[in-house]
This record gives sequence, structure tokens and C-alpha cells, in this order.
Amino acid sequence: MRSYLKPTVTLQFMRKILSVLLFILIATISFASLSIEGTYQGKNLYIQNPMDDEGFGYCATKVTVNGDIMPGGTNMGAFEIDFSNFNIAIGEPVFIVIEHHDGCKPKILNPEVLLPRSTFVISSIAVTTGGKLTWSTTSEQGKLPYIVEQYRWNKWVTVGEVQGKGTTGANSYEFQVTPHSGENTVRVVQIDHSGAKRTSKEVKFKSTVAAVMKSPAKVKDIINFSANGVAVETRYEIYDAYGNIVKKGVGSSVNCENLLRGVYYINFDNLNEKFIKN
Repeated sequence: MRSYLKPTVTLQFMRKILSVLLFILIATISFASLSIEGTYQGKNLYIQNPMDDEGFGYCATKVTVNGDIMPGGTNMGAFEIDFSNFNIAIGEPVFIVIEHHDGCKPKILNPEVLLPRSTFVISSIAVTTGGKLTWSTTSEQGKLPYIVEQYRWNKWVTVGEVQGKGTTGANSYEFQVTPHSGENTVRVVQIDHSGAKRTSKEVKFKSTVAAVMKSPAKVKDIINFSANGVAVETRYEIYDAYGNIVKKGVGSSVNCENLLRGVYYINFDNLNEKFIKN
């Protein structure tokens, strides 16, 4: 007597086989991830999404923004990460993870949109006669350092740096400037990824610091700095006759033993002088 399997049993068996094969296939596929972090500046990210190595789909499989899955999926050759879907305010930090098949890699086309921009607005800036510089800001949209500059030797010289807080509300900062003799002029500066320099207004103060003298007139080994006959520290720069800087720093003396004989120019205190190395 011939027996037959019921069609429903055969269908159930085939489904189990397919499920096992699918599980094996998924288990053999390896995944990787690409991540980027920054500050939301009001612009979206654009992702180039190539086909995977097998040619059955696209490389990226899932995108999360600050831990939340991006709606809409990634099954397309290029897609946009729209931050308005995540209720993220301008200036807030973002962390994006793009999961993708191993062997292919999506490409972020405009990563610079997550870099902080210099947007500060100075509310107030002042400096005391002792060189204490204070300033307040609003409208910052990312953490960028404030560079403190002092005008001396006919140019702006960087004398310090203060990390910006990066929040849009009121922010307050301070920095102790080392005064040179006479009138001092200072300001704060930010430079973002665009390379543009944004500056505050200049503030001035007249210090009570005594004028610094350099000795000896003819240099052999050492240059000494003094004020009222007492050794003092000062910021200095030494250039050769071709305008190349050969020494710079802060100190009460400079060792010149390794300088070749010839003409040099030295900036110190708020002065520019020429000297001859013997």
C-alpha cells in the first residue's frame, strides 16, 4: 500500500528548512559600523550608500542618532539624515552611528556641517590696569577656544587661550594678561573650520610696569633683561637678518651662544631693537 505525505506537512517542513537557511545566511554576514559626532548647526548630513559586495542590497543597514533609529530606512543609493526628526536643537551634541555590511562602506559627504561655527556675540569686554581681561558672550553654537591676543611689536601676538563653553545663553570668561610697559591693547579671537578669524573689539589699559632694558649692547653669550636695575622676565623674539625667527620665549635672559656672528633683531617688552652677535 503506497503512502503519501500530507501537503501541509511538506509545506511546514520546507518553511523550517528555509528558516534554518536564512538563519545560517544571516549568521555568516558580518557587519561593521561608521560613527561621527559633532554639534548640530542647523544642516543635515548626506550619505552616499553603495551596493553591498553581494549586489543584493545597499551597504548601510541602520542609522542611529543619539541612540534613536532613523526613520525611513537606508535602502537607497544615497540618503539624508534629517535632524528635525530627532528634536535636536542647534548647538546640541549629536552622535551618529551607521551600521553597514563588512566589505563596503558608506561615505559621509558633508561631515563639516557638524563642526562648530564661531557665532559668539560679545555682551561686554573689559580689562583692568593689572591686565585681568574679562568678557561675556551669548549665541555660541559649539565649543571653540577663545584666543587672547595682545598687540605688541606692530603685530597681534597670541598670549593665551580659554576654552569656550559653546552654549547659546550667557557665558563669562577671564584671562590674566601679562602687561608690558606703557599702553597695552588686547582682544579675543575665534577661528572655526572655515579659517575665518572673528574678533572682539579691542580694549586698552596703561600698565604701571617699568620699561625693560636689554644688556649688554654688544652680545657675546647672554642677553639680560632688567627694569630699574633688577632682573625681570619679559616675552621676547629674536630674528636673523633674513627675518627668520631663531629664538622666542619668556625669561630674564637669553642664551645666544649658539647664534652665528652677525646682525639680529630682538623684540622684547614693547620694543624692537637691533643687535650684533660677536
